[in-house]
Amino acid sequence: MNQRLMLLDTASLYFRAFYGVPDTVKAPDGTPVNAVRGLLDMIAKLVTTYRPTHLIACWDDDWRPQWRVDLIPSYKAHRVVEIVPGGADVEEVPDPLEAQIPLIRRALGALDIPIVGRAEHEADDIIGSLATQASVPVDIVTGDRDLFQLVDDAADVRVIYTARGMSNLEVVTDAVVVRKYGVLPQQYADFAVMKGDASDGLPGVPGVGEKTAATLIAAHGDLTGILAAAEAGEGMSAGVRAKLLAALPYLAVAPKVVGVVRDLDLADDVPESGGLLKPPTDAQHAEALALAAEWALGTAMDRALAAITAITDSGSAPTR
Repeated sequence: MNQRLMLLDTASLYFRAFYGVPDTVKAPDGTPVNAVRGLLDMIAKLVTTYRPTHLIACWDDDWRPQWRVDLIPSYKAHRVVEIVPGGADVEEVPDPLEAQIPLIRRALGALDIPIVGRAEHEADDIIGSLATQASVPVDIVTGDRDLFQLVDDAADVRVIYTARGMSNLEVVTDAVVVRKYGVLPQQYADFAVMKGDASDGLPGVPGVGEKTAATLIAAHGDLTGILAAAEAGEGMSAGVRAKLLAALPYLAVAPKVVGVVRDLDLADDVPESGGLLKPPTDAQHAEALALAAEWALGTAMDRALAAITAITDSGSAPTR
């Protein structure tokens, strides 16, 4: 059977689940479980639709790494509720969601889905490294456009984009990125650097929006070529040149902040099976159902178990 690895941007998904499922869904002790149930249903749909052979939940061990903050202090600063000297800053997460994160980890464990994170790195960096180093086709499931930089038709890496909801998933390939933004996936990080992203605290180049950024990339190839042209005073208007030159300190560091890390050695973090999906044993099935009963996860766990069992029993090839 053809193999395909699915990488979950886990926090992106459980935040979406939390806001997409009513918070009236609770365990017997009153703990909200809407994010857990929503995430289980997402996994059931993703597995059924795209039929991965391997599945890994990528984790934010550090959602705001200090090395990125050192380069751009505004990076995700608006989401910080507590600064922790020498440690990971505390992100603004609704209390009812925060309470569910340990249970989310337990639910993933019950499905035998490995969780992979790395100190001082975001889930994006885990995804970037696993996708780049994979020897099989890869699907990245996320609502974060920054990961479009990893799309690569030649390597068979694509993004399953969730921003429009689980009922309207979008498969992002090279052609989709070009159609949406006018740049190739390998140019997307430079594009994002110039246009900025308020949701991540990235200022961009003032006065340079998506259209101008795409035009500059089309003319000069990448940020290095654009800056060379700006310094030479060629290939752009005086106004755009002035904006770029004024932003040189930002442009010197932003590519490292925006670019996902691709060279982490995660061999000791990923199980030997590589996240191979397997039918649950009787003991695993019973343990998963006991967890579901204890926390009132309804039939969401049943659906996730059934989806994994169905594709692993069928031996059918992944869906393109």
